[in-house]
Parts: sequence; C-alpha cells; structure tokens
Amino acid sequence: MPQNFIECDRDQVLLMAPSLRDWLPEDHLAWFVLDAAEQMDLSGFYGAYRLDGHGRPAHEPAMMVALLLYAYARGQRSSRVIERECVEDIAYRVIAANRVPDHTTVARFRQRHEAALAGLFGDVLEMCAQAGLAKVGLIAIDGTKVQANASRDSNRDYEQIAREVLEEADAVDREEDERYGDARGDELPPHLSTEQGRRGWLRDAKRRLDEKRAEQAAPIPRSRPARLKEAKRRLDEELDVECAANAAYEAYRARGVDKDGRRFGRPPKPYQPSEVPTGKINVVDPDSRNIKAPRGYLQGYNAQAVTNEQQIVIAAEISADSPDFGHLEPMVCAAQAELERAGVADTPEVVVADAGYWHQAQMETVIDRGMQVLIPPDALKRRGARPGWDGGAYAFMRRVLETETGGGLYRKRQGMIEPVFADTKFNRRIDRFQRRGRSACRSEWRLITATHNLLKLFRHQMAPGGA
Repeated sequence: MPQNFIECDRDQVLLMAPSLRDWLPEDHLAWFVLDAAEQMDLSGFYGAYRLDGHGRPAHEPAMMVALLLYAYARGQRSSRVIERECVEDIAYRVIAANRVPDHTTVARFRQRHEAALAGLFGDVLEMCAQAGLAKVGLIAIDGTKVQANASRDSNRDYEQIAREVLEEADAVDREEDERYGDARGDELPPHLSTEQGRRGWLRDAKRRLDEKRAEQAAPIPRSRPARLKEAKRRLDEELDVECAANAAYEAYRARGVDKDGRRFGRPPKPYQPSEVPTGKINVVDPDSRNIKAPRGYLQGYNAQAVTNEQQIVIAAEISADSPDFGHLEPMVCAAQAELERAGVADTPEVVVADAGYWHQAQMETVIDRGMQVLIPPDALKRRGARPGWDGGAYAFMRRVLETETGGGLYRKRQGMIEPVFADTKFNRRIDRFQRRGRSACRSEWRLITATHNLLKLFRHQMAPGGA
C-alpha cells in the first residue's frame, strides 16, 4: 500500500474565483484596520484630488490609508518593503485588494497627505474614547530621543557651508566653460563669547525664532545645493536675530533702570556680535539637532507623548530641544485639545512627569487649570538635593512625593509611558524617522503613536469580554 499524503498540485487551476474573505481569519488585524479606516474622516485625503475625474486614476485613498496604518502597526515603514509585501503577504494583498502600489506611489502619498496623516491620530483617539480607553484621571508626560534621517557628520558651520556653496558654484561654472570666472572664499573672524546677563535676552530671541520656524514648518528641499543654501540662510537669520536682541538689550541697559524702576549696578561688559553666523546646522535635515540621548549624542528630535493609565497616547508632538524642560505646559495643552476634539469631556486631574520637566512657572499654570502636578525636583541618579533647590516649592514637592498617596501616584508614571516607547522602538523597530523636516517628522510621529493606539484598541476588543 503506497504512502498516504495530502495532494500538493501547484498546477491545479482554481475552478471558482477565490474570495479574499477566505484568505485571513476573522480576528486578523487586517480586518480590524479596514473597519477602523471606514470609521475615520478621510475628507482631508479626498479633497486633494480633482473633482472632474480628469487625469490618470489614483489609488483609492481609503485603501492607501489602511495600507499605511497596517504597515506602521507592523513596524514596516519602508515604501519598498510595503510594495514587496503587497505581492508576498496575504494580509497586505487583502488590504490592497490585490493591487500593488509601487514604492514611489507610497512615498508620494505620505508626502502629499502629510497633514491629513497627522490628523489620523485624533480619529484613532476618538475610537479609543468610544471603547472606554481614554480615561484621563492620571496622565504621564515624557519624551524620547528619535534619530533623524540625517547623520551627525552632516553638521556644518558657516565657513564649511559657504565653502561647499562656492565649490558647487565652481563646479557649475566649469561645466559651462568657466563663463563666470573663479570661485571666491571668505575668511571668518574668531568666535566671541557673551556674558551671562545678556545671554538671557539672546536665548529668548533664539527661542522665539525656533517657535516661528515650528509654526512655519517649511519642507526640506530635496536637492543638496538647495539644502546648502537653506542652511546658510538659516544661519544668517540666526545672526540677524542675535544682533537685534543685542541691540534691544543695549537700549534696555542704556535707560539706566530695569522694568521695576531700580537702577542698574555696574555697566555690562562690552559685546559685539560676530560678523558671520556662529554654530552649526545639519545640511541634510536643518530642522534636526545634535541632542543628548541616554547613550551619548544623536542627530534627531525629542519626541514628546502624553499617556493615560491604559497606555493610550493622548497627545504626540516633537521638538528640536534636547532637554524636556519647558515642555510641560505645551504638552498638557496639547492633551486637552486632543481630548476635546475626540469628544472626551473629562479633564486630567493629576499630571506626573520626571525631574526634567520641573519648570515652576509652567507647573503653577497647570495647577491654575485645576490639575495637580507631581514632578520630583531631583533626578533619581542625583544624591541629595540640587544646590539652591531647597525650601519653598522644592521642599513641598518632596514632602508630597514621600506621602503614600503622592508617591503611589508618581510610581505609576514609569508603567504608564515607558512601555509605549519600548514597544515602539524595540518591538516595532521604529527608532528613527524616515522623513526629513519638523513638519514631516511630526506627521510621522503622530502616525506612529496612532498605530500604537490602534494596536491597543485591537487587543482590547479581541480580549475576552472586550467590546
């Protein structure tokens, strides 16, 4: 008697047309993503296309949105990998309805619908709220450093940028038979230091410039020559801001009295801004910064998030600042705005954050909004109090955190937000941005956190007793 095996005939022709519904089990993530995409407001995507139907037909935006949501949830962001998976992976084929959008189409869709993709965060948060996962009695704020799509070796100072711009112009000139003559170089004077009293004015001016750039969020040019010119323009702009701030400070000191009517003591040390910009800027992603991370420095962004006790991200923003100092109030405001858009009427009661967020003025503002703030004045690695950080609000906060209630609430912080970053960076392998520029990286970060919430919602509904 011959051996008995199930027949394996790869040349067998299907007698009936296959149904995509038979390709995946009913509880597969792909079906959940498709159902979620149907509930989202995708008018921002459809509004970017012509209404008369002229031109080459585009892929259905709803399909492309579902495809990106599923890919990001699986930790796959490469447009070439997504294209390949639409051929090789059954779940991708189901979502794409057996269509295969090429990698250029996927990349351009992300670029074209940057703002709309960022808006998906609110749609997912609204679904989480409807499932009862957006409770905000206690919220945690923290940031994680994410590598930019740029290298630290691409940081250049003004002299290097000017030299490359001139070399680029020289190369073009040689290609045109040297019609424009030889290139010229510039000599840079030595850098000059500033004194402490003046430094605050200059720091505030640079902060306002950074906020202005964040509001504008201009896209990063694609060509290197254009990026070099943009980097040079930004350094020139920073020098102009420094000169204006210095002139304002000189005029302020020339009046002889401060804003409280008291006379100044000794006159300020003489200071003259440099004739050319100082500092460095990255010529690949000028918006990114060389920021300090737990394991050294990296070229990237400070990705901020606000989570609740269910580890649902209720606000996600990015910053180019290395420290978390100064981000407490903006993130609380962002969380309240996101909750309002999601239809959540509850207001956070307690806000917890680590010592890097200690900003007394912002803490008082948050408390005035009706929320309690729990932030230790001292980092865990520090032995004893910081020099000068004694008495007043510092001592009061230490006493609060030593109580059973205050300490118990603060100890929840790590379990509320650290696993979100761990799952994102290690489980889904999303530890660097693929796009360049503040606006593009913000859109990507919000899409990353939106898919984190989507996965939490999927597991909640698939769990026994889930909605």
